[in-house]
Amino acid sequence: NSKNSQAARIGLAAEQSIDAVADFGLSALSIDKFRRSGSGHARIDPEMETQPRTPQIIFMSPQRLMVPLFQRPYVWNQELQWEPLWNDVVRITERYMGDSAVKQQPHFLGAVVVQQTLNPLGSLQMRSVIDGQQRLTTLQLMIDAVHAQLVLGGSTQSARRLEALVLNDEAFCESDADRHKVWPTNKDRAAFNEVMVAPIPVEYENLAHRSSRLTQAHRFFSESAGVWLRLNGDDEISERGAALERSIRDHLQIVVIDLAADEDAQEIFETLNARGTPLTAADLIKNFVFQRLTDAGEDVEAIYESFWSEFETAFWETEVNSGRTKYPRSAMFLNHWLDARTREEVLAREVFIRFKRYVDFEREGPVAALVAELHRAAHVYRRLIEATTRLTGPLDRSELFAYRTSVMESEVIKPLLLTLLDPEQESIPHDQLTKALDVVESWMVRRMIVRATSKNYNQTVADMIARLHKQDRTKAGDTLEAFLREQRTAVGYWPDDHEVAQQLSNERVYKRLSRGRLRMILEAIEDRRRGWPSASMGFSERVMRGTYNIEHVMPVSWEKHWPLPQTVADFDRNQMIHTLGNLTLLTARLNTKVSNGQWAGANGKRAALVEHDVLKLNRTFIDGFHEDWTDTDIEARTATLTDELLAVWPVPEGHRSEQHAAPTKTHRKVEVLDLLSAGLIEPNTALIPRAKAARDRTVIVLGDGSIDVDGILFKTPSGAAGHIRGGPTNGWRYFRVQLSPRITLSDLWHDYVELEDIDTDSDDAGDDVGTE
Repeated sequence: NSKNSQAARIGLAAEQSIDAVADFGLSALSIDKFRRSGSGHARIDPEMETQPRTPQIIFMSPQRLMVPLFQRPYVWNQELQWEPLWNDVVRITERYMGDSAVKQQPHFLGAVVVQQTLNPLGSLQMRSVIDGQQRLTTLQLMIDAVHAQLVLGGSTQSARRLEALVLNDEAFCESDADRHKVWPTNKDRAAFNEVMVAPIPVEYENLAHRSSRLTQAHRFFSESAGVWLRLNGDDEISERGAALERSIRDHLQIVVIDLAADEDAQEIFETLNARGTPLTAADLIKNFVFQRLTDAGEDVEAIYESFWSEFETAFWETEVNSGRTKYPRSAMFLNHWLDARTREEVLAREVFIRFKRYVDFEREGPVAALVAELHRAAHVYRRLIEATTRLTGPLDRSELFAYRTSVMESEVIKPLLLTLLDPEQESIPHDQLTKALDVVESWMVRRMIVRATSKNYNQTVADMIARLHKQDRTKAGDTLEAFLREQRTAVGYWPDDHEVAQQLSNERVYKRLSRGRLRMILEAIEDRRRGWPSASMGFSERVMRGTYNIEHVMPVSWEKHWPLPQTVADFDRNQMIHTLGNLTLLTARLNTKVSNGQWAGANGKRAALVEHDVLKLNRTFIDGFHEDWTDTDIEARTATLTDELLAVWPVPEGHRSEQHAAPTKTHRKVEVLDLLSAGLIEPNTALIPRAKAARDRTVIVLGDGSIDVDGILFKTPSGAAGHIRGGPTNGWRYFRVQLSPRITLSDLWHDYVELEDIDTDSDDAGDDVGTE
């Protein structure tokens, strides 16, 4: 039918252009239908161009790319889009600076769809942006921000070359709006125009639209570019600026689907966003590998059955999260394996292209041997993953490492594990392997506790792998310890005992750490009290993993049965109850009455802890504290547990971290617009008030993040909830996204905070209570 025909035309053109239709999310079925439909030649409508283009080609000609009024406003943000884009630009620029003579591999940013617009002869060429307006708008903001920094740094020629990509020559302009290459939807135009024409240096705080996402994006790229250009001092600004400008112009690529004026844009849009079965990196690699095996005359059937068929079982086809995106486990494994083999960070969308380059130019030996190597590595990978799901029983050191890092949701560490356990290389002695895992785990846990960012772990892990390959493999533990001790930057340093202890002395870990991470810390302390890691299985088992309940010893609702001493303020106690010393593990959850009840007595909290005790972690309460449990006791136990934690995850003797930085996570307020940008909620989602009496109200999330209540717009969920209830209300907890299972806006808020590794102004969603 018409849609399949268009999918086929787009699919083949995309595949020819970038060797990876997976970047489009196109239906594999549609592409396969086209491949089996006849001659095999590209049947691309001559009126519809589909090809990869650089920003230089896309933006150089005088034109206006108009975002139609029906498109949603600009929603991209720093964590999800601006920062990853900037990191990509820096990565390809530094790669170019490393060897500018070598042909650079283009970095693909996805696809956009534009449609020609009929306009009078001789006037400025115009196209409507059907899909990809967020990407095109962000590129314009980034290019203009970098241009401003090049001007400030005196890189005049480089600045002029970028200026031509954001502004049309005055000779082609009949109005001020014609100056812009991209013209956003009406709601964003004032902010976009203001920041794009602002005098250099841009005084962002003085702009009328300083709180707009567009202005914030421009500021982010400007500040990031300014720091990077001056990284090695002012003397290198010109050289670095020229490399940055060249990379932005020529080393980024977007596949542009350019429709004729009479082409059905809606059908193309629906095809690109169809919910088919996308081709994954594993699919593309499989096709590539078996084509090579066929060309080499190998017995492909036998190789498939022996080494590849396993990848098409339920275990490997299960989708797993990596950041905010889900991938089949087989694709994740191939990404991690490639990271380990190339000793560099390989982005998920570049796995297939990088795999081809590795096989064609870097690896020696037949492809059949490569498939066998993948098979052996996959068995190691699977063993580690399956170990993370075993709640009881013994784990070897690598399996325990896999469990704890999985709780920390750190997929990025798996390439290092594959390197250490690589069956194709010499085995690392047991003591050195244990040391390697100990020091890396210590580095990760300590950074988690002090709330240091984990955003650059991909590159740090790649650097660890590269260091291991340069040094004696039999001394891997010593090598990684030395590497981590060398780290001095906020994104890589290894926190020392003083910093961790200082952080934990008053840190509300129950609020700041996820339940899984906090439970893992308490489990590790329990294991230590049971004699691990030196205990034998005949003497003591490890604690059951991922199962026990976290209990506040002094309850959160303390007011009725736990009077305050004159020396303690309400605020201090409310802080204290969430610290490490007031938390423990229990085999079963206590009922609310007992949990919030008094301490002493046959039916008190202490008696309940004794009754449910099977853990050495609770021996303190059995042996003592018969009469009361006080704020001073909490403080003392925090210090004790901190000492044990530092012993579980030690640093080398004498190690001092020079950083002692404040938390380096992004610190800001999370808005509904962030949930939209992350895809956690869709525009036009209906929200359900918590009160049944209000269920007849129509509450809709709009594309700009505002909330529509019966036709009245509110900027925040709490403004909307307050309007319904007639008083200040936490709208994040008041509104549900679905009833069964119950999911609230607050749940999505927490998902976003956890997913993007950011720090907020509050422990919970709801800072906007009472605001409109």
